[in-house]
Amino acid sequence: MTLLDTRARTGAVARINPVAKLAAVALLTVPLVLTLDIVSAATAVALELVLFPFAGLGWREFWARTGIVWVLAPLTGLTIALYGETSGTVYVEWFVVRISDGSLELAVATCFRVLAIALPSVVLFATVDPTDLADGLAQVLKLPARFVLGALAGLRMVGLFLDDWRALELARRARGVADRGRLRRFFGMAFALLVLSIRRGTKLATAMEARGFGAPVERTWARPSRVRAPGWLLMATGAAIGAIAVTAAVLTGTWNFILGPS
Repeated sequence: MTLLDTRARTGAVARINPVAKLAAVALLTVPLVLTLDIVSAATAVALELVLFPFAGLGWREFWARTGIVWVLAPLTGLTIALYGETSGTVYVEWFVVRISDGSLELAVATCFRVLAIALPSVVLFATVDPTDLADGLAQVLKLPARFVLGALAGLRMVGLFLDDWRALELARRARGVADRGRLRRFFGMAFALLVLSIRRGTKLATAMEARGFGAPVERTWARPSRVRAPGWLLMATGAAIGAIAVTAAVLTGTWNFILGPS
């Protein structure tokens, strides 16, 4: 466990049931998915930035975890600006590239929309422990225990991929087969890692079956999982942000229901 993981899981938000975090993200993002306009997305981002300091992440940790989102959101907007729907004044037209008022407006809206949807997902799930998530999925959402436990076991094995990759790289270097041909080396190591993962997964599945994880009986759980008051408050906050963003778009006349008739 890294230092960032330790800090992320010591705040008040870290103790909220992961199912409540899932529901809060859904309540926040569903209204934003139904529209593509600047006002609703920008309003949601502004409200989220106000609340992020209460998530238990330090600013350094926040930027470390969300940095990729801040990079990809403008790139997504750039793509829309170059190839989006044309309307209004056309500023640049070359081959398939056409930059206009309409494409620029869609680009800005898309950029804010990506930030509004991705940022809360990253921040909230930075505080989720996989075991707590599995407990919540099985006990609160009543998902099949066999599926939940299998997914949890697989998720726990993901961290071993990096260690296996480093071990394979060192082993190949020790044998003198990793000095040239980067592309060939990459595919060779990827195939070796695939074979190793299949073998490990087979052994893990056999061991879990031998311990009765797949038995068709009602399971008991070592740690009870319930949605308590902080979880309900978090869900209400997500719903409120979505409602405020939609209301702002409707009142300013920018609401653009993407599922409606074109």
